[in-house]
Amino acid sequence: MAPHHLQTLPRGGADPLATYAYGEALAEGRGRTLALVAPVSERNLNRQHHPLMSPLVWDLGHIAAFEDLWLCRSAGLDPLRPELSEVYDAAETPRSDRGEIGYLRRAEALDFMQQMHERALAALEIADISPDGDRLNAGGFVWEMLIAHEHQHNETMLQTLQLVGPDVYSPSRWPLPPAPQLGGPDAVEVVAGPFRMGDPDREFAYDNERPRHEVHVDAFSIDRTAVTNAAFLEFVADGGYSRSELWDPAGWEWRTGEEVERPLFWTADGAERRFERVAEIEPDMPVMHVSWFEADAFARWRGGRLPTEGEWEKAAAFDPATGGSRRWPWGDEEPSPQRANLDQLAFSPAPAGSLPAGASACGALGMVGDCWEWTASRFGGYEGFEAFPYPQYSEVFFGGDFRVLRGGSWATRASIARNTFRNWDHPQRRQIFVGFRCAYDAR
Repeated sequence: MAPHHLQTLPRGGADPLATYAYGEALAEGRGRTLALVAPVSERNLNRQHHPLMSPLVWDLGHIAAFEDLWLCRSAGLDPLRPELSEVYDAAETPRSDRGEIGYLRRAEALDFMQQMHERALAALEIADISPDGDRLNAGGFVWEMLIAHEHQHNETMLQTLQLVGPDVYSPSRWPLPPAPQLGGPDAVEVVAGPFRMGDPDREFAYDNERPRHEVHVDAFSIDRTAVTNAAFLEFVADGGYSRSELWDPAGWEWRTGEEVERPLFWTADGAERRFERVAEIEPDMPVMHVSWFEADAFARWRGGRLPTEGEWEKAAAFDPATGGSRRWPWGDEEPSPQRANLDQLAFSPAPAGSLPAGASACGALGMVGDCWEWTASRFGGYEGFEAFPYPQYSEVFFGGDFRVLRGGSWATRASIARNTFRNWDHPQRRQIFVGFRCAYDAR
């Protein structure tokens, strides 16, 4: 399993150790980014491999340009490369268009990243990250945001590398735990009643995780683990892809129009590709790279449904013994390799249920790490939502067809994965490292 890196950073203050910790985290994040792309050839780094994804080198320049933008806003600096602001504005340049714009190529992008890293460390030395600082700097907010932003792009870049084919990327892998001999029920019960949903505003979180609010959830049960390849193979064998009654109407139109017959990286002869490796489908692994439509159809076939976002978070976070909500499924102690398969270096999910130390209070396993999990909920703001520090992070996506994903994947840095973190995508998307688990009404 991957080593555990710095997760929860200090919230600022006069202590120079806080500044040092942010500097260390910035350096560690940059080192990981460069290590991920180091084995990729210049040609494969510079070109756009898929219209859903940016050229990898665009991500590098975007990380630096994002730093440039927010250092200017938080430290009163002039932009280092103002001519690049539109090129690397994610809202102005959709992914499908990024192969046609004047983005920096490898050497220039790496030089830009280095210049911005040095500039960030210099600005950090004089920033007031105490609670009395300005809103961007107070408690280190903007610095944590820069770190999280780079960590999130690491996962996006890995999605690109998985999409490109078997001849581009051959990573070294940390070992995985063995498949468990699971006993007991396939689903665990979650009690009825209220719980506190969302971030409590004690540590860094994004605007869409706030404000924390009370939600009443009826009693239900939820799969103890993510749905496995073995279970999904049964769905396929039972004609799940040819039975229109199982599918959301929009999903059936998508399935027939795209002629989808299996998860994205499964082959017709019973194999699955992960980066450069093609091997027989492993039955104990969580099924991955399925759309919301596929997950919804499977849940209906099994006699269940996808959990709502509130149900998912209650199953992950609520502790009946205290009546409180945990930051991670197992409690408030930081992630470790024994609790969750995170941090990218396994380059694979672990067998479903193989990390019992990561169990939530209700007994659900693997709710953080391994694979993102689709929920039934559409993406929107909580009551009282306030966009900060910019509406383009989440608010502009409210109200569409986006469905919420929870939990993080093996490719998620541990600084991102927490019970309250909200991801989202269109229901037909499958490039994400995503699976799901089913929920069931109480009987």
